[in-house]
Amino acid sequence: MGDAAVVQAATAPHRSGAKRVLIVEDERDIADLIKHALERGGEIKADIVGTGAAALTAVNGDPPDLILLDLSLPLLDGLELFRILRHRPATASIPIIMLTARASEADRVTGIELGAEDYITKPFSPREVVARAKAAMRRAKGQAPPSGPASYKGKHLFVDFDAISIRVDNAAVTLTRREFELLKFLIENRNRVISRDRLLERVWGFDLEIETRSVDVHVSRLRGKLGAAGKQIETVIGMGYRFSDLTEN
Repeated sequence: MGDAAVVQAATAPHRSGAKRVLIVEDERDIADLIKHALERGGEIKADIVGTGAAALTAVNGDPPDLILLDLSLPLLDGLELFRILRHRPATASIPIIMLTARASEADRVTGIELGAEDYITKPFSPREVVARAKAAMRRAKGQAPPSGPASYKGKHLFVDFDAISIRVDNAAVTLTRREFELLKFLIENRNRVISRDRLLERVWGFDLEIETRSVDVHVSRLRGKLGAAGKQIETVIGMGYRFSDLTEN
């Protein structure tokens, strides 16, 4: 099947309430393997495109619930496609999981810093891809029960959780969805040490054992964006992180 046919299927309206995943992968065998794994339970409808241009066409009109994006695409590179999708209002909030053979730490960090929902390297387990895809869609739809305060106010930091508004010394701060969720969870559990595994479970939603490097990278970026308030996120060596009110005194 060519890209045109796949795009036509991908832009069709949702059927029977199934979640829709767009697989952007130019290696058809890999794409078919992922599609089969995702659709096995009947809860997900997966479509495949093989180029960045086809992906941009596929998301028009009826954006998918999740995009699985290979970075090594012909013509339009996966990273450039990611940036385009993030800058378009209609696709800016779609969770994107990068799926790639680029396994170096630098590549993973780049993906995380750009705001990817997750980063999976090849070769991969189809079950792992399915688990992470489902977790990403649960988080995007806010299926976790609401909890915690409506806002937080400290010496430097003000957060309105309902409005998703963050200000440091009265200047607006822009966070990615994952950074916001991380900050929210730390504030909700302030003055308590939260392990990296706990953060992975509650903020990332993974049931699988993965590297905790993702937590460290996100915490580092969050601290940088929070400026004077970043010192409230303390590293507890050998244990995890703590959001402390004590530094506000």
